[in-house]
Amino acid sequence: MSYLVLARKWRPRTFTELVGQEHAVRALANALDAGRVHHAFLFTGTRGVGKTTIARLLAKALNCESGPTSSPCGKCDACREIDEGRFVDLIEVDAASRSKVEDTRDLLENVQYAPARGRYKVYLIDEVHMLSGHSFNAFLKTLEEPPPHVKFLLATTDPQKLPITVISRCLQFHLKRLPPALIVDRLATILTAEQVETEASALPLIARAADGSLRDALSLLDQALAFGGGRVGEADVRAMLGTIDRTHVLRLVECLAAGDAPGVVAILSALDEQAPDYDQVLVELATVFQRLALEQVVPGSAGELYDPAWLAAQAASLGADELQLYYQIALVGRRDLELAPESRIGFEMTLLRMLAFRPAGPAPAPAAAAPPSAGAARAAVSARSATVPAARAPLATPVASAPAASPQPAATAAVVASDWPTLLQQLELSGAARQLAANCLWLGEENGVIRLRLDRRSEQMRTPQVEERIAQALSRQRGVPTRVILERDEAPAEAAAEVADTPARREARAAEAELASARVALESDPTVRALRERFGASVAADTIKPNR
Repeated sequence: MSYLVLARKWRPRTFTELVGQEHAVRALANALDAGRVHHAFLFTGTRGVGKTTIARLLAKALNCESGPTSSPCGKCDACREIDEGRFVDLIEVDAASRSKVEDTRDLLENVQYAPARGRYKVYLIDEVHMLSGHSFNAFLKTLEEPPPHVKFLLATTDPQKLPITVISRCLQFHLKRLPPALIVDRLATILTAEQVETEASALPLIARAADGSLRDALSLLDQALAFGGGRVGEADVRAMLGTIDRTHVLRLVECLAAGDAPGVVAILSALDEQAPDYDQVLVELATVFQRLALEQVVPGSAGELYDPAWLAAQAASLGADELQLYYQIALVGRRDLELAPESRIGFEMTLLRMLAFRPAGPAPAPAAAAPPSAGAARAAVSARSATVPAARAPLATPVASAPAASPQPAATAAVVASDWPTLLQQLELSGAARQLAANCLWLGEENGVIRLRLDRRSEQMRTPQVEERIAQALSRQRGVPTRVILERDEAPAEAAAEVADTPARREARAAEAELASARVALESDPTVRALRERFGASVAADTIKPNR
């Protein structure tokens, strides 16, 4: 006994069984019930979304013995013969194999004859865009004014190739791609009816691989049943599709969030043993970043593909700017993958790019015994030259006299009491949280509560999530739970400009000082002076950069 594939066995027999194309079904059903059926229809859309199926259903509705009706009985001779593909008055033509003008003329010679069995003679022309230009010209007049017993149903995946004269003579219905959730529901219904043992987590993999085509999904399901020996399991489907275990991607995201380069390299080595499709790995990675970004904006709305607790934890640990950067790098990495010497090298460079260009974190503390480099010495000189007098230094609660039993580290207390910018460099902050903290003044600390004053010009950066990240970083650095209170700068604008000596302003002054020094050095350079005198040269001021 021959096996009937699932795509044919579960082809819809009525309009109510058709899924995902309600807009077309509603229009056709209303036209049939009202007796206002056009003589030519054009169904467009990607492969496997129901173009031929809906055309056959329309032919059945027109020729049913109880019709024309939007609910054909499915029991009369016409309905059964159309379902079995042997109805003499349903002429199906593959335009890809009969594209010549002679074939079209032979077809149209029989249009004038009345139907042999049914009410209408229905011409179903699949992939109609494959007809030649001369074929379309021969077809136009009949398509516009066919005999009353003839209906033309045209289907194509590429309507752009059709002449506008053909499109204007038809009622056009564009059939949509089916969303993965709808495909999963349909697959689950079929597997339940077939009494097949199934892991629910395997169906979304098939639905995503089908790319909006229900027929492709059913073909993949047939393949999965053969691969899994009569059952559908997630591991079998992943092996069949060549996809990787999702846990590898989730671990990659965790390592990228933590800036753990050795961890990223270790996971990459484990991935390489499975010989994966690295383009698909980047697709999975970009999908995770998109879900995390959605979780940040609307908590709990990222869907069921990933563990909600894991999503919430990672969304809290990553900044919105980091996620956007990682997502964009993943997209560009897919584009560049085919240009790499090997796909693994291209994938590895994409991950290293994510680590290299992530928002700047805290600078590593130099070793105690290491002598300062020349660049560090220049930076220290610049910082000292930009420091304001002690009378204008930020206020701080003295902590040097704290009891010995206090859990706050002594080194941290000394740094806080003397220099808030230095403490800021030691905090594990990046992105928006670091920018906000850099625009604050240290006011003091009491009973685990740190008070900071925010520069009025940075008020727009303030959000509860960013403040919470600052508090968490201070808690980790101090070793005790810490709460942060940001006070608004209520001083007049003139006074605020003088008093607000934030780390960000110190850095800006240091950069200005370096730039001024570079300009002076350039103006006094003998070579530059000789060029000025001999050739009348001039220096473009906006191109001068400090030598860092």
